[in-house]
Amino acid sequence: MANKRSNQKAKPSDKKLTKKTKRPNHSKKHPKKFFGTIKKIFQNLKQKIQEKRKKRINPHKSFRRSYREDYQRSLEVPGIMYHIFASFRIIFKNWKIFLPLLILVVILNVIFVGIMSESSYSQFKDILDQTSAEVTGGDIGSVAKAGLLLISTITTGGLSGDSSESATVFEIIIFLIIWLVTIFILRHRLAEHVVKLRDGLYNALTPLISTFVVLAVAIIQCIPIFFLIIVYSAAVQTDFLATPFYALVFFIFAIAMILISGYLLSSSLIALVAVSAPGLYPMKALHTASDLMMGRRIRFIIRLIALLFVIALMWAIVMIPLIVFDLFMKTFEWTAGIPFIPICLTIMTCFTCIYITTYLYLYYRWMLKA
Repeated sequence: MANKRSNQKAKPSDKKLTKKTKRPNHSKKHPKKFFGTIKKIFQNLKQKIQEKRKKRINPHKSFRRSYREDYQRSLEVPGIMYHIFASFRIIFKNWKIFLPLLILVVILNVIFVGIMSESSYSQFKDILDQTSAEVTGGDIGSVAKAGLLLISTITTGGLSGDSSESATVFEIIIFLIIWLVTIFILRHRLAEHVVKLRDGLYNALTPLISTFVVLAVAIIQCIPIFFLIIVYSAAVQTDFLATPFYALVFFIFAIAMILISGYLLSSSLIALVAVSAPGLYPMKALHTASDLMMGRRIRFIIRLIALLFVIALMWAIVMIPLIVFDLFMKTFEWTAGIPFIPICLTIMTCFTCIYITTYLYLYYRWMLKA
């Protein structure tokens, strides 16, 4: 009986020992479970990315041939000539609101950025007189002289007075103000809403930070062109382009860099217009613009080339007669210190920004309706 009792008492101690030996060790995690959780996280992220990509237009697949009928998209918009004159028509039709905007941004530009000094413009004119006297014997006409003055002023950076970093920041801010206020006015005017310049200045600048983010992305997309400029300056200094074969290689490289930046910037310009819509975030605007431009980039680039020709023609028609008039007026001594041409250059620069904004907004509006 005593042995039985002793055996019965010994059983709980045995159970305790077995429990202690079978207790799992939670301090050390099994590596298979750890890697399994990481794999699940990556799978969930992959599914989310794929779901987002399904909502977007993406006719091109990696390592697969893209057929033309897959990515060719129709776009029924007015012609280029109608587009050019429609932009002028809208600006001149609403001159009561665009003229105060132009005066305001010119004043802001003069105060915060500055204009080209009259001495710098006179220096350009003197250099041109000396060059024409040496080359053509001084027989150059006034119109040709005015055209050369205009080209030299623009190409040497004479449109702005100060080239400091603070002036550059103010130029970007003024450009964004023109961009957003012009789009706000056009959006309400085309919808036949009564709007004033005050409403545009108070309400249009809400997406300023979002627009600045998209503009920063566009500047990053210009890195291939910046790299091309650096390589070109180094090639000129080292006579790299003197050899025909190396010149051909550089030409192919330049075309590749320009195509990369042009492909990326074509959607970013439309994203600058799209991000002005209330409540639209920068990355969403970039994705939306990329979907709109899919299969339509070549037509948009043709519109941009036409825009460059229109701007060049507009500057020649307006500025050359003004420079000829200034050359005539500078024959009088009392007009020597009047900065007539620098002020005209500032006004034309601000008007060009308004016209570019109107041109791009009209195309964006037509694309949405198409």
